[in-house]
Amino acid sequence: MSSDPATVQHTLGGARAWRVWFIAVAFVVYYFSFQTGYAIVNANVQRDLGLSIAQVGLIAALYTWVFAICQFLSGPLLDRMGARRVLLPAIVLVTLGILIFATARRFEMLLVSQVFIAVGACTGFVGAGYVGGTWFGWAKFSFMFGLVQFAASLFSAFNQNFLSWALGMLAWRSLFISVGMLGVVLLVAAFVGLRDAAPVRIGGLRAGSFFREVAQALGHVARVVHVWVASAFGALCFGTMLALGVVWASKLLSVRGLTTDAATLGSSLLWLGLAVGCFIVPWASDRMRKRKPPILVGIAMQVAALSLLLYMPSRGAALDMALCFAFGFGNASHMLAFSTAADVVEPKYIGTSAAIVNGTMFVAGGLLISRPGMRVGLGLESGIAAGTLELAQYAARPLLVAVSLALLIALLMKETYPSQR
Repeated sequence: MSSDPATVQHTLGGARAWRVWFIAVAFVVYYFSFQTGYAIVNANVQRDLGLSIAQVGLIAALYTWVFAICQFLSGPLLDRMGARRVLLPAIVLVTLGILIFATARRFEMLLVSQVFIAVGACTGFVGAGYVGGTWFGWAKFSFMFGLVQFAASLFSAFNQNFLSWALGMLAWRSLFISVGMLGVVLLVAAFVGLRDAAPVRIGGLRAGSFFREVAQALGHVARVVHVWVASAFGALCFGTMLALGVVWASKLLSVRGLTTDAATLGSSLLWLGLAVGCFIVPWASDRMRKRKPPILVGIAMQVAALSLLLYMPSRGAALDMALCFAFGFGNASHMLAFSTAADVVEPKYIGTSAAIVNGTMFVAGGLLISRPGMRVGLGLESGIAAGTLELAQYAARPLLVAVSLALLIALLMKETYPSQR
């Protein structure tokens, strides 16, 4: 195994560390481009392939189910195999999945593409955090993981506008074939430049014992109660962010009187606020040498901003947009869920703890995205007028309850910054 490029010891930090980190983050941004792109092109796909609404929904649901299941395995795999052996196959899977999607002529092939993409993508976000920790030292894990979310959120703020523009010039198949070709470029760059910072030896390990060790790692971390506490407040916060940023913020802003363009801009400011917050909040936590205060401040900002958006009479588009930015900024506190979970486990289990936290966030996100839509139907049945702020308040109540519950959990949570233990 000594000849394997993944096993060469490297100095932490420096230009090479940043190059490796950039490749890992580029992979996160890459599969995000497909996730956000599907929301735009699904109508075109439905028309060209003659799909039903139910089939369009099943395509997205299958991705969610596969991703959520595989997510819990991504951290143990990284801990046991290292970033190079995990992320290179992941890039291959996502790239193949996107090319299958772009060339699919049947519904079944679209489903196959989602399985490929989900299995590969499940390692991306946690993998980029793992690379930051191993290449820059676990003391900087919080800050480097925050930078991963900063890059992903900043990209999400602008990607849909870019893809809408691109679809005006290219057919959706041509667009995603081009995206697939970018995956090939990324794979070459990763093959050349993606390395582990320290030796990762798995020689002689049989498949049965390997997966037994993965299960043991999951079981070991799952027995740490604080990991689930961190997962709970992180999932409630980020699940609310997904619900607002992906679907509901623009609809709420429209009800509050904003034009379609202004509502879309306001929704994107959620992601921009999250990007800025993810750059600042983990850094502030490390400067303070505390986790709990920045978490509490961030969640309190979310509760306040969402409450004002739901119940304050409109004072103009500028204020509503500022509240969206404030909510996103405060939501960056969910990144400290990864940090506080990492504080309480051994370094060799940090990837596993991150996978559990991220998997829980993803499950909560799926649930919270669906709840407002279900309550819209219930509200209409109970006699609440359509298109009113009252209906929006009724529909969004689970989101406000979620961030309020997250605040309560954080209040009861113990301080875990290493200097405090």
